[in-house]
Amino acid sequence: MAVLKVIEVLANSNKSWEDATKNAVEQASKSVKNIRSVYVNEQNATVKDGKIDEFRVNVKITFEVN
Repeated sequence: MAVLKVIEVLANSNKSWEDATKNAVEQASKSVKNIRSVYVNEQNATVKDGKIDEFRVNVKITFEVN
């Protein structure tokens, strides 16, 4: 039986929500090992001069605890 833990991570990107999600996983993997999945909990964006300035995601990352 595996023991799994979930953490919540906020990340951003100036390209896309997908890129923001990738950034979240890449940053988390620097300190968390055995990442199993990522769930996008929320997406939002900031607007500047009538255009999207920054994409933001709130994700839940699941990893196995040794």
